[in-house]
Amino acid sequence: MDITSAVHTLTESANTLFILIGAIMVLAMHAGFAFLEVGTVRHKNQVNALVKIMTDFGISAVAYFFIGYYIAYGSHFMAGASELTAANGYDLVKFFFLMTFAAAIPAIVSGGIAERAKFYPMLIASGLIVAFVYPFFEGLIWNGNYGFQAWLETQFGAGFHDFAGSVVVHAVGGWIALAAVLLLGARNGRYRNGRVVAFAPSNIPFLALGAWILTVGWFGFNVMSAQTLDGISGLVAVNSLMAMVGGVLVAMLVGKKDPGFIHNGPLAGLVAVCAGSDLMHPVGALVTGGVAGAVFVYLFEWAQAKIERLDDVLGVWPLHGVCGVWGAIAAGIFGQEALGGLGGVSLMSQIVGSIAGVLIAFVGGLIVYGVINAIAGLRLTQEEEFNGADVSIHKIGATSMD
Repeated sequence: MDITSAVHTLTESANTLFILIGAIMVLAMHAGFAFLEVGTVRHKNQVNALVKIMTDFGISAVAYFFIGYYIAYGSHFMAGASELTAANGYDLVKFFFLMTFAAAIPAIVSGGIAERAKFYPMLIASGLIVAFVYPFFEGLIWNGNYGFQAWLETQFGAGFHDFAGSVVVHAVGGWIALAAVLLLGARNGRYRNGRVVAFAPSNIPFLALGAWILTVGWFGFNVMSAQTLDGISGLVAVNSLMAMVGGVLVAMLVGKKDPGFIHNGPLAGLVAVCAGSDLMHPVGALVTGGVAGAVFVYLFEWAQAKIERLDDVLGVWPLHGVCGVWGAIAAGIFGQEALGGLGGVSLMSQIVGSIAGVLIAFVGGLIVYGVINAIAGLRLTQEEEFNGADVSIHKIGATSMD
């Protein structure tokens, strides 16, 4: 009995440590979000990019702790510390892990609305998104809330499969961002006589650093989504790798060696492979990532050139929103046993689940940002935008002038 108890305790401790490492790796990804945005925006908006990622994370943690986690999973932490530390505090660390996912939503949005958004209205919006919009869909998919997954299984033979959040996290973040970007409109000077004016990235090395930090952390994002040691799979790790390099190589080719596209290529591939990384054959993952790399480049260029109001600074709608949807559909294709996958997935369920995620995210984003825009306004004044968000909001620039 003592041996059994010791083994049980060791297992609980190992699982707690495992998911804690995953939480820390995803936490580190937020530095990647920060530097990707810092390197992409103009010099006069670099401080604002850094501050937004940090403060959005803070408001997300509080919103998810008190409201969002309960909406998604029906659990709360308003109990004594002795109760919370059961099983070595595994439930607490699971919350930490899932909270870093939730906080990715405002970080994604931040890249889309950069350079012209007010500070506090957007911060309040981030809190509302993480408290209500994101956890509603998260609970629908990952906790089986409201019978949606059961209905899909009855109708199509399998529920919506999204192992690490191609739609739950990335597509939801991307489509919420689209709503915010459309409400804000284009940056001043971005379009002249109907033609897009290029705003060059301020710092390619920072952009590249952000992409690398995100890429490395993503292996915690995907692999640790197993949440316990007995669920860990080398297939997830290798599929993530193959999708990443597929995104790099295709973005390099179709993006004509542009460093911005090349460094977003791995992110597009990793977004897409999240859903089916535990099901696909590595060759399927390579194709999934490659398609995502092409989708990002072509859709980013098309949207910037053709839709004047859609001034998506980091391209978060094509990168997260559309590549996330592609990833869920790809899981329904390459997850099939006939294509080397493990099976147990339905293409129709993947399509229906993706549509549900897009609708909830976009409508939820329109409601949250629309209401805040009506009450307080979302956009800086023309003068503030011209001077830059750093000086206008934070009263300091990124570099000293002396």
